[in-house]
Amino acid sequence: MKTRPAKILSFLGIGLGILSLVGAFVSAVLRGLMALNLFTPSSPEWVNNALIISLAVLVASLGLYAIAEPQKVQRFLTGRQARYGSNTLVMTLAFLGILIAANVIAYQNQQTWDLTEDKQNTLAPETLRALAMLPQDVKATAFYSSNMSYSVEDARKLLQNFANNSKGKFSFRFVDPVQNPVEAKEAGITGDGKIVLYMGDRKEIVSYASETELVRALIRLMTPEQRTVYFVIGHGELSPEGSGQRSALRAAQALKDKNYTVKTLNLAAERKIPEDARALIIAGPLKPLLEDEVALIQSYLEKGGSLILLQDPLPLTNFGDAPDPLTTYIQNTWGITLDNDLIFDLSSNQPLMAISATYNTEHAITRGLNMIAVLPQARSVEISQNPENVTQTSLIQTARQSWGETDFEALKNNRAEFNPEKDKQGPLSLAVAAENTQTKGKVVVIGNSLFIGDDFFDTYGNSDLFLNAVDWAAQQENLINITPRTPRQRTFVIPGQWQQVSIFLTSICFLPGMILIAGVASWFARRRRG
Repeated sequence: MKTRPAKILSFLGIGLGILSLVGAFVSAVLRGLMALNLFTPSSPEWVNNALIISLAVLVASLGLYAIAEPQKVQRFLTGRQARYGSNTLVMTLAFLGILIAANVIAYQNQQTWDLTEDKQNTLAPETLRALAMLPQDVKATAFYSSNMSYSVEDARKLLQNFANNSKGKFSFRFVDPVQNPVEAKEAGITGDGKIVLYMGDRKEIVSYASETELVRALIRLMTPEQRTVYFVIGHGELSPEGSGQRSALRAAQALKDKNYTVKTLNLAAERKIPEDARALIIAGPLKPLLEDEVALIQSYLEKGGSLILLQDPLPLTNFGDAPDPLTTYIQNTWGITLDNDLIFDLSSNQPLMAISATYNTEHAITRGLNMIAVLPQARSVEISQNPENVTQTSLIQTARQSWGETDFEALKNNRAEFNPEKDKQGPLSLAVAAENTQTKGKVVVIGNSLFIGDDFFDTYGNSDLFLNAVDWAAQQENLINITPRTPRQRTFVIPGQWQQVSIFLTSICFLPGMILIAGVASWFARRRRG
């Protein structure tokens, strides 16, 4: 016969056990609702404390029951159920051992599989060949600040994919250029979201995380060659060697940091364009070029050369009424017209500073740009015709709250306003790129030169725009061309609040609860049968 205190302890243990199970269940449900943001108590700590206390009381109740019913506990631990339980325990431990061993083997022999439908994580054959041909180790430093958190994971996945397929010859690390500006400056980094590849004593800067851009940089590292660009001088252009307001010293240094050789060229004096010229840069001439100089440029472009023309509004130059053979040639041969206006952009804090509202994401120059470009005192550029064998692309558009002012007299008196009969309403094109598909000649026309001056070069995306334009014009684009994959779009409809609650209760509460009830019922049935 059990004594009265033993009965009390037995009932107390069973009662506390049931209450603690209910408390733990309710606390777990509330904790799940909190994770779904469907339940937000004023003090979330009490839910966690309630769960911990319920579990502690459950353990204590089991202890009380063991004290009150030692014989039943002994039979449970040594009876047939215990034997079945020990077998189950052995099988569980064996399963866990196999699982742990399999994970250790998999970790030591890591392999990756691309299970996406359109193979978005599989590198192109050209990339795999370039990685297999690496003559020595390549170390990549990705400069991403906290402002680039939306794209840093994509860059990390891409670099990790390169590392996984390089047989240990490609490694990478991330540096925050805001937290470590000294290292960014030493690497020649302007802006954000850039990647520097190092091979021995050589380096290449990649403007944005792209498989194609990374492979091209690897090939340039493996096959180094001199890339020379020439700034045309003699007409009042911004100088890469000068100082003051007409200096483009920062732009020239940024090109040198990307392994370009920067030189100047006086066409009127030299009367020829050097054979090593990968691109000509004409940045803001104050006087028009001569017809003989334009003839040299025309012949150069017909042989596959490249020109970057940065042309300011006429009121800011000394052109006057003199003819401009260069803009005439650009319009007639390349179908690009420099409008005779001055852009007013009301979306900008300073209306005479036009800002890029949209970029053309299909073109190599503007595809990876993620910061606005600021073009002070700019003119609009438009595609006026479509010459044979010439493909043109508008690169940058202003906002709709802009117009091209043509009344220059009103500008002098600060009375400029939009005239729908004379002025062109925004959005306006600020830059156009063109390529002759037959001769492979390239032209980039931007209606502003001051954005590459020392005062504005490091402003937002100005440096990126200029450097990308030079890269597109001067590099061998046909060196490699990886066709980008278009990911298949999948739409996920987020369940409503009650749907989330029903899913949570079904998966977390109902199904485990049914299993628990079935287990308890089975235990009682076996107990009654003996």
